[in-house]
Formats: sequence, structure tokens, C-alpha cells
Amino acid sequence: MIGGASLLADGIITPPISITSAIEGLKELPSLGIEDGSNTVVIIVLSILTMFFFMQQFGTASIGKLFGPLMSIWFTMLLVLGLVHVFDDLSIFKALNPYYAVQFLKNYEGGFWLLGAVFLCTTGAEALYSDLGHCGRNNIRASWIYVKICLLVNYFGQGAYLLSHRTGLVIDEKTKSALSINAFYDLMPQWFIIPGVIIATTAAIIASQAMVSGAFTLISEAMRLNLWPKLRIRYPSEAKGQLFIPAINFIMFLGCAGVVLFFRKSSSMEAAYGLAIIVTMLMTTILFANYLVLHRVKSAWIYVFLGIYLVIESGYLVALMVKFAHGGYITLIIGMIMFLVMYIWYRARKIKNRYVEFVRLEHYIPKIQELSNDKSVPKYATHLVYLTSANNPKEIEHKIIYSILNKKPKRADIYWFVHVDTMDDPYTSEYKVEHIIPNDIIRVDFRLGFRMEPRINLMFRKVVEDLVTNKEVNIMSRYESLASSGTVGDFQFMVMEKYLSQDNELPFLERVIMKFHFWLKEHSLSEEKGFGLDVSNVTVEKFPLIVAPVTNLKLKRIEE
Repeated sequence: MIGGASLLADGIITPPISITSAIEGLKELPSLGIEDGSNTVVIIVLSILTMFFFMQQFGTASIGKLFGPLMSIWFTMLLVLGLVHVFDDLSIFKALNPYYAVQFLKNYEGGFWLLGAVFLCTTGAEALYSDLGHCGRNNIRASWIYVKICLLVNYFGQGAYLLSHRTGLVIDEKTKSALSINAFYDLMPQWFIIPGVIIATTAAIIASQAMVSGAFTLISEAMRLNLWPKLRIRYPSEAKGQLFIPAINFIMFLGCAGVVLFFRKSSSMEAAYGLAIIVTMLMTTILFANYLVLHRVKSAWIYVFLGIYLVIESGYLVALMVKFAHGGYITLIIGMIMFLVMYIWYRARKIKNRYVEFVRLEHYIPKIQELSNDKSVPKYATHLVYLTSANNPKEIEHKIIYSILNKKPKRADIYWFVHVDTMDDPYTSEYKVEHIIPNDIIRVDFRLGFRMEPRINLMFRKVVEDLVTNKEVNIMSRYESLASSGTVGDFQFMVMEKYLSQDNELPFLERVIMKFHFWLKEHSLSEEKGFGLDVSNVTVEKFPLIVAPVTNLKLKRIEE
């Protein structure tokens, strides 16, 4: 949950810093008169972000084919610019010797704290985690060879250019803004600045797309793991991994716009950006160590792995924490909000599980049949359909039995219990029917892939049609006046919706968690909409959630 929250925070900070740093290349053209954090840059960045998030709803299948060629142009440009200037000062190749890095960190005052800025060179590596499921392991491995060569040559070119053309200048926080040095755009000739900015902005948008797609995937997986409130998921295209979550798209747009308006320039976003990434990497390291434990790797190798990576990453974390007050706290705020949503949803489910009770269906079959045949009870519906979460077909939630028999007896001719299983295969679309009591109590199990929209209303209708065709069920109305004319009986879906009863003695923290849980539930997708039910045939029945009933009620009787 912490790693997921950090990756979501990264997804909110990546588009602003990437696009802003690209657009800031326009400062290299004096004729435009653009300065750091100017309104012109902010307006351009906000316009691009607005169009970027608006286009998410249409998917990236159509423009995805351009991603590869465009990124090839971007990295090739980095390679060429680096090669042109890498020979400006050949002493730059001393950077290959780690001795100078160690001496710099040891002797230069404040050298260790510059690791926070150095860490930004690793940004984008964490995006590989989110892209792995979209692009595939082999594609990333093959392309990374070329990407790394281009990056290294460009960095060497920037260093050589600075040594050759900026000799004697000291870059620190006081003089940095005065010098207005942008080592990357300094490599470009004046005539190439505009094309360079366009290519850089395009690459920034593609990099942002990787993080946004990763955020959509992460949230969809969180929902399947019951770590996030139910939200509507759309599949804009048939391309693998293509999904769109409108609510998350809107939240990320608001977050990105807020980051741009708050910081206004890319250099101010660096602290927040670095913290989000280092926390993501730390969580990945810990999770990978757990993966090694599960696969019974020798503990000595696991400790070696953890020792090396945690020392390096902890060093970067400490260096980045120095800039916490200069914007790093934004990452903490965004990450904490995301984490709290997941934690509250997870913790509330644990609390609710104390109350959820499954009973053996066979114990209640005689009573249900007796109710179905009792004509003194007004008929509720010809077909009464309940959605059940019981995986075992021999069990049913006690609340459903209570709804049928106790709350207000619901007489029906046929009782249907519908269960939905989400499968790992994306396009599975199967169902299984069990006639518990033929023409009286029937259970239908749907097995749907994670890419299949659960349109239960339509799917259930198709199942009934198949059963009628096979003469397994009689769906005609049992009313004599309607049966003679061959009228089909009505179908009524029952959705059980919980609310937090006042008759609870919960500890303060759990009471707060449950109140936030139900607040989130109110603003998330309802059960009937989530399952694609026709609201005209749905009855939402509320029942109290009592997880800690009041046991010590002080009440004294008095005599008149």
C-alpha cells in the first residue's frame, strides 16, 4: 500500500515536472523573453495537461504505434547532441573513475547532500515497474541497451560542454538563477531550440502516459484486492492493458494542475519528485526481498541484496529529506492521502468480516419452499434474484436468509442466487447453473475475466433464455390470469446495502475508520451500477452493520 501510494504520487508529479522542464527550453530564446516560473510557461503546461488528460478516455491504441518511433527520435537526438559536444573537453571521461565521486562526496562541503540532485538522473527507472505489464520484459531489456547508451553519451556531452564553455563559474543556489544555465538546451544550436522543445515535450508526454497508465492499472488491481473503493472502469480499445478510470483521471488532473500552479517551475518540483521515487524504490526492494523468501532463496543472498540496496537507497532518502521543507512535503501529503484511502478500505473490510456470517443453505431450504407455497403471504416477485459473495454453493450469507424470511417475508416462485468470480484470464466469459431445487431455488455462477465488464443484467437474461430453451426452468407467470396468456413473470434484483448502525461500541480509531469507509462508499460506484443492473428492476435493501453490539446498556426501571 505504501509503494502503491508512492507510485500514485509519482504519477501526479511526473507530468508537471516532465512537461514543465521541456517547455522551459523556450527560455533559451531571448527574443521570447520567457523567465523561470513565468505565466507563459504555466499557461502552456496547463493547456498541454488539460488536453493530455482529456485524451485519456479515448485510449492510446491509435497513437500507441507512434510511441516507439517518437521515443527513438528523442533518444537519437540525445545521442547526437552528446556526440557533437563530448569532445569539447576530453577530461570529462575521468567521470568513469569512481575515485573522483568518492573524493567529491568526502571533501566537498555539502557534497553528500547533492546526492538528492544526482538521484534525479535515475528518474524513469521506477516507471519500468508500471510498464512491465504493458510492454513486456523482453521489450524493456532490449530497448534499455540503446536508451542507456544515449543517456550516458548525452550526460558526457553536457559535462564536456560545461567544462569547455562555463569554465570558472561556480554553480550554487545563489548564482544558479542568475546564470540561468540549462546544460541540456545549451547543447542545441539556436535554430534547433524550437524543434528540440517540441521533441522534448512529446517525450515528456509519453513518459507521463507511462505513469498514468501505470496508475490506472494499479488502481484496478487495488480494487480487485479490495484495497480501493469500487470505481467505473472503461476499456477504450482491445489493446492489451488498455483501461481508463474516469474518477482517477480527474483526480490526477487536479493534482497535476495543482502542482504546476503551486511550484510554477521544474527546479522547485525536484524535491517532491525525488521523494516519491525513492520511497517507491525502497518499497520495491522490500517486496523483492519477500519474493526471494517465498522462492526459498538462501537467506545469505537475501541479506546481501538488502544490505547493498537499502544502504544506497537510504543514503539517497536522507539526502532528499533535506529539501523536505522546500516542496518535499507535497509528496508526503499526496502519498498519505492515497495510502489512507487504501488503509481505511482494507481495515474496514477486516472490521466488517467480524459481522459477515455464512450459513448452510440446506438448513433453510424447507422454510424457503414453505414460504414460496404460502399464498397467505403477498407475492413479492415471480423471480427474486440475490447477488451473493459466497464462493461455496452450499453456503449463503445470513443477511440474505434474514431478508427472505425475517425482515419482511418475500414470497417468490423462483429464488435465484447469483455469484460473480473475477478470473485472471482477461476474456473469460462462462457461467455454471446449479438447480438446488428445480424450478424453485437456482444458483448461477458467472466466471468473468478482469477485462469483461460485469453487465449482469444482460448476462443473466441470456442465461435464463438458455435455460428456457433447454426446458430447465419455467419462467412464465404463476398468476392464473397471466399464465393463460403466456406472460413471462417479473424479475426483481435485490441489492443488500450496509449502513453503520448506531448500536455499536467501537473503539475511537475503528469508529473513525468505519465512518470514513462509508463516506468513501457513498462517493464510489454503487453495487447496482457496478454490476450493470437495470435500476427499474432493482430493490436496494439497507440493513444495519453491527460489528460491536452495545453490551452494557444502563437502564433502570422505576415504579410510579
